[in-house]
Amino acid sequence: MTLPLLAKQGILEAIATFILVFVGAGTIIANTQTDAASGLIGIAFAHGLAIFVGVAATGHISGGHINPAVTIAFLITGRIKINKAAVYITAQLTGATIGAFALLLLTNEAARDAASLGTPLLGDGVDFATGIAIEAVLTFLLVFVIFQTAGHPRGPAIAPLAIGMTITIDILIGGPLTGAAMNPARAFGPALAGGYFNSDHVVYWIGPILGGATAALLSHYVIQRGGDEEEA
Repeated sequence: MTLPLLAKQGILEAIATFILVFVGAGTIIANTQTDAASGLIGIAFAHGLAIFVGVAATGHISGGHINPAVTIAFLITGRIKINKAAVYITAQLTGATIGAFALLLLTNEAARDAASLGTPLLGDGVDFATGIAIEAVLTFLLVFVIFQTAGHPRGPAIAPLAIGMTITIDILIGGPLTGAAMNPARAFGPALAGGYFNSDHVVYWIGPILGGATAALLSHYVIQRGGDEEEA
């Protein structure tokens, strides 16, 4: 059986997002279970490596979005059509949810409850508006790197590494503040599986979409328009 390309791309987006949630949220749960053995650095690198692996494995077929905010960034700059964006976002949310339910079944109950199943949550002293601003800035950095590497006609071959390392540095600074989701699917899957939806959940949609859209528009229409070799 030969699947249509869009179906294959959707499957890859779901698998890559599954990897992100299973590894990323799973590391948070493991960190809780082992009395913070991996710590923030371990959690940051786990997420970064998961994205590195996911982008490397899927980027040449689906583009390796792994994130509704990235897909929306590609949509608003005309790089993909709305039907593909709908398939991608559905696949990403599905993969994230399956990853979270897998953790629900396979991890220690006390540890996963203490870690809220790895669901991103606002830190102490971080209010709703500040959470949106932090997630927007973190996602701006991520999408800017994506557009200037994987999304650039002369982008470097190390795009998966650059993108993964951006996730890592973002979590190092933003993890204690908002959980540094930078990705609505990363927040949605564990929140749905673990029942951790609350009024702050929309932070992880509004912030990443705003930040990602801003980075995409800047990169696509200002930096890349007309070519960046004119002043070379």
